[in-house]
Amino acid sequence: MKQYDYLIVGSGLFGSTFACMAKRQGKKCLVIDKRPQLGGNLYCENIEGINVHQYGAHIFHTSNKEVWDFVNSIVEFNRYTNSPVANYKGKLYNLPFNMNTFYQMWGVTTPLEAEAKLEEQRTEAKVALNGREPENLEEQAQLLIGKDIYEILIKGYTEKQWGRSCTELPAFIIRRLPVRMVFDNNYFNDKYQGIPIGGYNKLIAGLLNGVECRLNCDFGENREELTALADKIVYTGAIDEFYGYRLGRLQYRTVSFETEIYDTANYQGNAVVNYTDRGVPYTRIIEHKHFEMFGQQLLDCPKTVVSKEYSTEWKPGMEPYYPVNDTLNNDLADKYRALAAHEKDIIFGGRLAEYKYYDMAPIVKRVFEIVKSQGL
Repeated sequence: MKQYDYLIVGSGLFGSTFACMAKRQGKKCLVIDKRPQLGGNLYCENIEGINVHQYGAHIFHTSNKEVWDFVNSIVEFNRYTNSPVANYKGKLYNLPFNMNTFYQMWGVTTPLEAEAKLEEQRTEAKVALNGREPENLEEQAQLLIGKDIYEILIKGYTEKQWGRSCTELPAFIIRRLPVRMVFDNNYFNDKYQGIPIGGYNKLIAGLLNGVECRLNCDFGENREELTALADKIVYTGAIDEFYGYRLGRLQYRTVSFETEIYDTANYQGNAVVNYTDRGVPYTRIIEHKHFEMFGQQLLDCPKTVVSKEYSTEWKPGMEPYYPVNDTLNNDLADKYRALAAHEKDIIFGGRLAEYKYYDMAPIVKRVFEIVKSQGL
């Protein structure tokens, strides 16, 4: 009999949620992580009394009550409403695309006026296509939203994010764009959204309460020894790395941050400001205190922490963030998934192991499904 029921590789949201649910069913788990701290990309560092999202902004949102109730059973969440702002050459626009955006863009004040302007621009895009299907992201975006919004709010940001021209990106990356004919800056349509009160470290600590964890422990370097410890493995690392890149390397985008402390209570007035001009090297600026501090509490904290976010091509040694979901990489990922499907005692889960972009709530829901399939 082995020492553990499950060896869980990675202490991010997927691994930590699985460990929590398995422990509730009496299973013995060992969680390992190659980093010196728990939480994966959810890890926050407290700087000047502010929880700084070290690996980029994370906002939990869902309409699934079971998922929301589960995470709130671990730690109470606040009601943070995500309302990002876009900065294009010094002019500000509200996101997502709504009546505030259309007023800022064209001066229209009614939904009928906005819809007429959008339809006029969509028609221009249809005429340019001359009956054929969009062949790239630029053509698809203009067909959905028109030239003005594409040029000002989509093109530069997307090209910085992916490191490729929009004419080189496949059309399927933008299948739809949310358009709201109301004055509503709430970015998400989900019923529930928020941030754990006290930060994401509290969520991870709660999920892993009573679970044995080992930090600075690299699965790849100690694979044989670690595999021998448990009946089954839950693997949340990169799937191509698990297989020794035998079919080739998958591509990722990664993110780097420039973080600064300012002697001001309020730097930009919002948690997230996107910079959509291609000439600005960073994609957005995050002011972390706005995720958890509101009103007088925000002003009573005399300093603020701000991170500029840069998107770059991933290279070995960097942290992989986002799968590059073009045809080439998706085909390669399918081949790795086919290998994974033949594994009897290994569960692949999460953004890297499934080579799939996940928000946080779908990660939790995915764990629910896998735990159920495991008979836990």
